[in-house]
Amino acid sequence: MWQANLKGANLEDANLGNAYLWLADLKDSNLKDAKLKGADLRGANLWGANLENADLRAVNLREAKLNYAVMNDATLCNTTMPDGSVIYSGC
Repeated sequence: MWQANLKGANLEDANLGNAYLWLADLKDSNLKDAKLKGADLRGANLWGANLENADLRAVNLREAKLNYAVMNDATLCNTTMPDGSVIYSGC
């Protein structure tokens, strides 16, 4: 299976809505202000990623690694978290 290697990538303000990034390596990536609505990030490595002000509405983060990720002001509406719980913050 192919896995995206975007480790340390600058994806600030990128439009990644509905992107299929299952198991992607986004460690230490800059996703500030990124539009990720509806993206599939199951099992993705977001360790240390900057998700500040990112649009994470309806994103699937099940089993994703979010250790040390910065998520200040991120929109988490109908977002599936790593443990399978769903958050409705900022809807």
